[in-house]
Amino acid sequence: MSLIQLLVVDDHNLFRRGLIALLKQDGRFDVVGEAGDLGQALRCAGQIQPDLILLDNHLPGVRGVDGIGALKQAFANARILMLTVSENEEDLATAMQAGADGYLLKTVESDQLCQAIVRVLAGEPVISPEMMTKFVAAFRTKPQSPSPPETLAPLTAPPPSLEETLSAREREILLLVAHGDSNKVIARQLDIAETTVKVHVQGILRKLQLSSRVQAAVYAAAHGLV
Repeated sequence: MSLIQLLVVDDHNLFRRGLIALLKQDGRFDVVGEAGDLGQALRCAGQIQPDLILLDNHLPGVRGVDGIGALKQAFANARILMLTVSENEEDLATAMQAGADGYLLKTVESDQLCQAIVRVLAGEPVISPEMMTKFVAAFRTKPQSPSPPETLAPLTAPPPSLEETLSAREREILLLVAHGDSNKVIARQLDIAETTVKVHVQGILRKLQLSSRVQAAVYAAAHGLV
């Protein structure tokens, strides 16, 4: 089994070196590059093609969240996991909208960070639980801009309620997803198999016509579940 190749982008040398040393202790990872700013990271593009980029936000020159698009172009197949001290919900929203695959605070435990890397590479967005709460709270309180008269849709029957769309179990799982819990944590809380949770999550996304767990969390906030 090939090692997961990582690029670490952080301007604090001491933290970056410590993080690299920590990651190297995990036999699943190979740190193939490091950079102190976005320019250095982009210059690595011709030399390495990492599986995942650990990206700080407070970088000199260009913020991490503002450089996600350029990194996605330079490292076409790489996932991007933000690892930052910023608890600003706007930074989180900007990062996810720009294509980040996860957002973690630097207070995360080392084993949780390593597990988050694996989860992101498996296609599962990862957000620190405390940031998920801020994210959905900001969404709920954000005023909605009225549509101009010419774009108003014709009157239709009201959409089906959440109770009509999802089963009681699916609503229960949607709430836990909105809190940022992984499939494994949800399975443990509900005393069901992790594969069962996965099937339920896929069903929830399909029924609600959503494409990610983050969208599901936003949906849950908009409908008063969080």
